[in-house]
Amino acid sequence: MIYLDNGATSFPKLPQVQDAMEWAMTHCANPGRGGHPASMEAAKVVYRCRERAGKLFDCPPDRVVFTENCTQGLNMAIHSLFDPSDTVIVSGFEHNAVMRPLTALHAQIRVAGERLFDPEDTLRAFEKGLKKGAKGAVFTHCSNVFGYILPVKEMAQLCHQYGVPFIVDAAQSAGILPVSLKELGAAFIAMPGHKGLQGPMGTGLLLCGQDLKPLLHGGTGSQSESMEMPDYLPDSGEAGTLNVPGIAGLSAGICWILQHNMEESFRREKKLIKLCAEGLKDQGYRVFSGPEQGPVLSFVGDFDCEEMAQSLSKHGIAVRAGLHCAPLAHQSAGTLKTGTVRISLGPNNTAHDIHRFLQTVRSHP
Repeated sequence: MIYLDNGATSFPKLPQVQDAMEWAMTHCANPGRGGHPASMEAAKVVYRCRERAGKLFDCPPDRVVFTENCTQGLNMAIHSLFDPSDTVIVSGFEHNAVMRPLTALHAQIRVAGERLFDPEDTLRAFEKGLKKGAKGAVFTHCSNVFGYILPVKEMAQLCHQYGVPFIVDAAQSAGILPVSLKELGAAFIAMPGHKGLQGPMGTGLLLCGQDLKPLLHGGTGSQSESMEMPDYLPDSGEAGTLNVPGIAGLSAGICWILQHNMEESFRREKKLIKLCAEGLKDQGYRVFSGPEQGPVLSFVGDFDCEEMAQSLSKHGIAVRAGLHCAPLAHQSAGTLKTGTVRISLGPNNTAHDIHRFLQTVRSHP
C-alpha cells in the first residue's frame, strides 16, 4: 500500500515505537501508585518522555501534560482560558477540535482571515479582530485540509501586543515544523502524539505556558488526602492512570525526531508536495497549493471526492476525502459542498509514491 494519509495518523509506526510499547507492557506498572520497581520504572518512562518533549518544544518538563489526543488538549486549554459568552478570535481554517468546544461553551466566535496561502491577509484580519477586543484567540499552525502554514509567530506577537492569551493547535505541525512554547509565549499548545511525532494513537501533549484548570477530576497519585485536584502541573491535568505503553511509544517517536534533521525532512516532503501539485494541475484538476504549505495537499475536479478515494484505495493508495472534520476551512476555500481529496505525506513517502499516485489519478474514469 502507498500510504498518503499521514495527516490522519503516521503509518506504519516505527519499529522502535512498537518495541518501546511492548517493553513497557512487560516492565512497567502504574507510575506514582507504588514504590516497587515496576512502578518506579514506569515513572522513569513517563519523565523521560516529558524531558524529550521539553527539549523538542522549549518547554519545562513539568509543564508537559499527557493527553489522549490533541482534541482533549484543546478542550483542556479552552476550558482553562475561556468562560461562556467570551469573545474568541479564530482563523478561518480551524478544525472541529477547536470549533466544537468553543460552540459548546457558547463563546462569541470571531473568524479572522479566510484567504488561503495569504499570510498578509491573515495578519490584517487577525489584528482587526484584536482591535475590536477579545478574551483570547485560538489558531492552527497548519491547516489539516490545505496545508496552509499560518504566520503563527506574527500572530503570537500581535496577541502579546494586545494583551490577549492564545492557544495554538499544532496537530499538523508538531514534529514537522519548529514549535517553541518559549518563543511563541502561548498560553497553551496542543498536539497529538500519533501524527508528526510518530507515536501511537491514544497519545497527545499539552504544553502549558500558564496554569491549567482541571477538566477531569480524580486520582493523581499525589495529595491523596485532599478532595480537590492538585493545583500544580502536571498533576492538575492528569487525573487517572496514564497510558504508559503509549507514552513509551511516544517517547521513542520523539527521540527519533530529535535524532533527525527536521528542516531537511520538511524540505524533502515539501518538494514532493510541489511535484504532486504540478502533476495534478497538468491533469486539469483544481489544486490548492501555495508557498506557505506543509506536507498536505487538497484537490478537486469533475468527480465525487469519496468515489475518487475509493478508486485510489482499490489500487492500493490510501488518501482521505470529504470535509476532514474542518468545515470552517472548507467554507473559507469554497469547498464546503464538495469536500476535497487530500494527500498528506510522511517520512516514508518517496517520489515513486507520488508518480504512482499521479498515474492512478490519471486513469480514473
